[in-house]
Amino acid sequence: MTARTVRGAARATVAAALITGVAACSAPGAGAGGAAGADSVVVGIATEPESLSPLLGYGKDGNSKVFDGLLTHDADMKLKPALAERLPEVSADGRTYTFTLRRGVTFSDGAPFSAKDVVFTYRTILAAGTNNASKTELDAIEGVEAKGEDAVVFTLKYPYAPFAERTVLPIAPEHIAGAQDVNSGDFTTRPVGTGPYVLTGWSKGEKLSFKANPRYWGGEPAVKKFTMAVIKDDDVRATRLRSGELDGAILPPNLAEGFAKDDSRRTYAAKTFDYRNVTLPTHHKVTGDLAVRQALDVAVDRTAMVDKLLEGAGKPAFGPVPTDSPWFTAGTERRHDLDRARRILDDADWKPGEDGIRVKDGVRASFPLWYTSGDKIRQDHALAFASDAKKAGIEVTAEAGTWEVIEPRMKTEAVLAGGGSPADPDFDQYLLLTSSLGGDGFNNMAWYDDPAVDAALAEGRRSADPAVRKAAYDTVQRRLADNPGYVFLTHIDHLYVVNDRWEGLGTQVEPHDHGLGSGPWWNVESWKPEPKQK
Repeated sequence: MTARTVRGAARATVAAALITGVAACSAPGAGAGGAAGADSVVVGIATEPESLSPLLGYGKDGNSKVFDGLLTHDADMKLKPALAERLPEVSADGRTYTFTLRRGVTFSDGAPFSAKDVVFTYRTILAAGTNNASKTELDAIEGVEAKGEDAVVFTLKYPYAPFAERTVLPIAPEHIAGAQDVNSGDFTTRPVGTGPYVLTGWSKGEKLSFKANPRYWGGEPAVKKFTMAVIKDDDVRATRLRSGELDGAILPPNLAEGFAKDDSRRTYAAKTFDYRNVTLPTHHKVTGDLAVRQALDVAVDRTAMVDKLLEGAGKPAFGPVPTDSPWFTAGTERRHDLDRARRILDDADWKPGEDGIRVKDGVRASFPLWYTSGDKIRQDHALAFASDAKKAGIEVTAEAGTWEVIEPRMKTEAVLAGGGSPADPDFDQYLLLTSSLGGDGFNNMAWYDDPAVDAALAEGRRSADPAVRKAAYDTVQRRLADNPGYVFLTHIDHLYVVNDRWEGLGTQVEPHDHGLGSGPWWNVESWKPEPKQK
């Protein structure tokens, strides 16, 4: 679905930005603004990747600019061919996918693209020594083989319904990446691909610079120079956009509103699957108690968070699936109910102490909640959650830190986290909830362990029957309501303000990770200069 465009005004009811940047603010450099040239675009983003190698996870959901996958998404998130000539042929049992490749495609260095590059990419990602945290997403693959130069055949262990969605994954060149260490070679920061753009420079914490690929199989883009300025601070991004240094930026509603009377810019509102939640690790003496988790789940005022923290730019979240998705399970909404939260704790022998904080068996109902430093939206969510929890007699202390500080603690302490993927419910829920991934980095941070959920997740990813899959994910969402390992707070919309001098802009439904592959520049290679007024 293409999000609607609002000319000249940011509407408080449509969109907020994820502000989770990890890099310091920095100007994109001399000649960076829109005035630098009619064929140049500079946009302000909040985050940057750790690596630009698809072998390590970069661009796995598409829109990587330097690379292409076998398939890609259109504006309505429907699959269409990219490096493949057409959509795959699928066997009757759903276990064999055959892709016929587009002919005449070259990498940006001039080397030909062929089936061996596809085989190399998938086999390397699945190799034991590759540090790709998302490799379990390809668990269904039993084998991948080249069939001549122009065809690739995937054999699956089981009929994995959303497998075609996994083939938007970018293809790496074997002749370059295959000669290097997959985890530390130059390819991780100096990639070569078949995509519409070529990376010309990456100053970490400052900017990523690209130029149009003259060899691009889809035709050389009209935007010849494309720069992504990494600017963590909301106010700085807005200031640089207003000064003309940026052509576009992701902004929260309160700052985008400052451009409401500027007819030279447009505001683009993107709906998302991007959620914020609180992890409740089962390895903690307080958050591991089911009654505490259940009480927190109904003590939180989600509607107030949307109205006050997001200024209406989002929806209450009751799980990883947004309430307006066809995959959402009606009846799993939880209303704000402090009285019920208190009764749950009373019945479980969590009794109020002299200061109002509950105690059970000498254990005080108190725990820290970590959020990333400088992330205003996460900070606001953490403080609001702590305030609601205290009303039920649970003490939550909001603590800020970098990911380097948080990661060693997140196996036993709560974190204000985020996630979300619109492509398929398996993409979110398997990594988030399956017990075998408990404590595996950012996967299943709560160490959630529910046999009924494990069984439903397995059925959801192995069945090709839409009705069976819907029933499986209904089970997951109902179990999360009864046995919450996380408290889901909000789904956040994203808002972008862009100079009105190009045609072809729009947005897709966006995931949690955005900025590089999402936003109105998801299809920057298709932009055309707006005709001059006579």
